[in-house]
Amino acid sequence: MRFLLFGIVAFAAALVLGFGSALLVLRHGLPYVTERHGPWVSWPSEGHTTADPYTRAYLAESGRLPLASNTVRYFSARDDDSGRGLTANCDYRLQGGALNARWWSLALYDADGELIDNPSDRHSINSEGMIRRSDGTFEVALSPHARPGNWLPAGEKSERPLVLMLRIYYPAETDPDGVGKIDLDRLPKIERLSCG
Repeated sequence: MRFLLFGIVAFAAALVLGFGSALLVLRHGLPYVTERHGPWVSWPSEGHTTADPYTRAYLAESGRLPLASNTVRYFSARDDDSGRGLTANCDYRLQGGALNARWWSLALYDADGELIDNPSDRHSINSEGMIRRSDGTFEVALSPHARPGNWLPAGEKSERPLVLMLRIYYPAETDPDGVGKIDLDRLPKIERLSCG
C-alpha cells in the first residue's frame, strides 16, 4: 500500500513539474529558442519549416497560424522596461525608432490572447496611421484614458495583465536561415508613468 501511495504522489509531482515547466517555457521562452531585448520576446523560428518543438508548442498554445519568418516577425511584451508586469490600471509611454520593414502594427491583448474591449473600439496602431517625428521616431500612449496623438486604449482600469504584440511585416533583410532581421535597438521602450 505504501508503495502505491508513493507511486501516486511521485506521478502527481511529475505532472505538476512537467506542466509547470512547460507553461514557464511557453510564457517566457528559453535562451536558445527565443530572442530577447528588454521586455520584448521573439521566437525567430516561428513560421519557419525548421521550427524547434518548443516554438511549435508555443504556436499551438497561442492559436496563431504564423506567416513565414522572412515575411513577418512577432515580438511580445508582458512587462515594462523595469520588469514590472503590464496592467490595465497604469499609464505607459512607448517610444521607438523607425523599423526597417514595409509595415508594422502594435496591438494590445489580455493574458488569454483576447483583444481589449474599449469604448473607442481601437485595438491596434500601425505604421501607416502612426504620427511620427521627422527623424522617424514615435511615441505611443498606452492608457485606460484617451490621450492625444498615438493612443492605444487599455480598456477599463483594473489589475488585469496585458500583453503587447508587435508584428513587423516584410523586414528589409533576412539572415542566412531566412529569418527577418530586425534592429532590436529600435524596438519600442516601455516606460511606466503612473498607476491607479
